[in-house]
Amino acid sequence: MAAREIDPRAPEPPYRQIAADLAAEIKRGEFVPGRPLPSEKELVERYGVARNTARSALAVLREQGLVYTVPGRGTYVADPSEAAGESESAE
Repeated sequence: MAAREIDPRAPEPPYRQIAADLAAEIKRGEFVPGRPLPSEKELVERYGVARNTARSALAVLREQGLVYTVPGRGTYVADPSEAAGESESAE
């Protein structure tokens, strides 16, 4: 679970770099459905970014349907089969 180094001068904003890194870890199975992702505080320490940057990265993952957040509890990996079922029923 080694963090990819964030390049603050890259064209892609740091929060998107973090989101891409976490998404890749989810897809590799390093974070399994129903289990929590590292907390915002842990992401801040892991990537050396501000808390708002970590929060924005988690928002991107939520928008992609990879994770869901339970207020006061944390952010968890979504079950891909449930996400697929939701998009099929929405059509």
